[in-house]
Amino acid sequence: MAASVFDSPLYARLFPTGDAGRLFSDSAALRAMLLVEGALAKAQGAMGIIPELSAAAIHRATLEIQIDPGALAQVTGQNGVCVPGLVAAFRAEMNAPEHAQYLHWGATSQDIIDTGLMLRLRQALALAEADLRTIVAALADQAETHDDLPMPARTYGQQATPTSWGAVLASWGMPLLDALQALPDLRERALWVSLSGAAGTSAALGDEAAALRTALAEGLGLHDPARSWHTDRGPMLRIAGWMAQVTATLGSMGQTLTALAATEVQEVTTGPAGASSTMPQKQNPVGASALVALSHQTAGLLAALQSAASHQHQRDGASWFTEWMLMPQIALSCASALQHAVSLAQSIQPNPAQMARAFERGQGLLHAEALSFALATQMPRPDAQAATKALCAEVAQTGVPLSDLARTHYPTLPASLFDPKAQLGQAPAEARAFAARARTL
Repeated sequence: MAASVFDSPLYARLFPTGDAGRLFSDSAALRAMLLVEGALAKAQGAMGIIPELSAAAIHRATLEIQIDPGALAQVTGQNGVCVPGLVAAFRAEMNAPEHAQYLHWGATSQDIIDTGLMLRLRQALALAEADLRTIVAALADQAETHDDLPMPARTYGQQATPTSWGAVLASWGMPLLDALQALPDLRERALWVSLSGAAGTSAALGDEAAALRTALAEGLGLHDPARSWHTDRGPMLRIAGWMAQVTATLGSMGQTLTALAATEVQEVTTGPAGASSTMPQKQNPVGASALVALSHQTAGLLAALQSAASHQHQRDGASWFTEWMLMPQIALSCASALQHAVSLAQSIQPNPAQMARAFERGQGLLHAEALSFALATQMPRPDAQAATKALCAEVAQTGVPLSDLARTHYPTLPASLFDPKAQLGQAPAEARAFAARARTL
């Protein structure tokens, strides 16, 4: 198989990345860096740092000239960065040395590479936001429709108490809403321009360095951090952390859907299913499984990125190289998870009959907590818990439902005690609150 599933024609439909996939190619990286160089020249021309005529010529050329990534391979391998080769190739293609000499004036490779990556990550976040809105809207529609549809809640994989399908949907949707609402602050605190020169001091840019950095940020639509961040990888960690949070939530959704679609459960259908090469009956939850796999991958990548964020001195080649290997994979893992989640959110359906049968198969044991609290109105709480445990043990021995045994021993119990809809607690309200919050987006 290919080194990355995201670059594999074989696995392209198993791990689709949508439009985000086009942001993480060599050509896209070089195009973003040229946009930075053009915007830098334009800002410098406007401020009189370089001749305005040369600035206009450079800016125009950065929009027109195409550089073959393969042609830069040897010089990139030699230098460890592609910018020296890119600048040289651009000047040769521009064929106007009187203007091209002002290209890359006062900047360093890290300024161009980091800022170019921020331009691409900005687009990746915009695409993620659009997908998140689609997912949240689909989940909210179902949560509102099924706010009080009873089903077993499960803890440690075992049936616990009643909940509702709407509340389960809300448990995925609320963190995704949190991620959406965190985006404005994330963009301000992470989508930064970099312009600090060779060692982060902006020495070559002189007294106008700060004003130039502000102008460059405005020209590119990025934020000005008002400082150098060459060795402060907080912006990258914040973006990666946001993506990991989203992917983890979707991984949780995938895990639960896989369990709910199991042969013995079948409380949910997940839409189109995968087939087996030898077992005709199989209906594999492929999309849900992909969500879990992508969450696992992102967790490992994020741990490595955190380690790589510790730079030595004023620039650290090893840590920086590591970041290049990790950030695209994190971004594409998130993008792929969102692609699967869009499809799942629009296709998953509950199976109310199976959910109801789960209560019957459980012989009413899901109401044990409610029974213990009801008995606590008649006796001390510890005694009520002990009595309930004894009744549960009797259910296991006799096969008689808990409701029958409980009413035999305690005939004054409330009529609705063993009605799942009456024991949903705040589940319907949670579902409606999620739907209402989603509508405000």
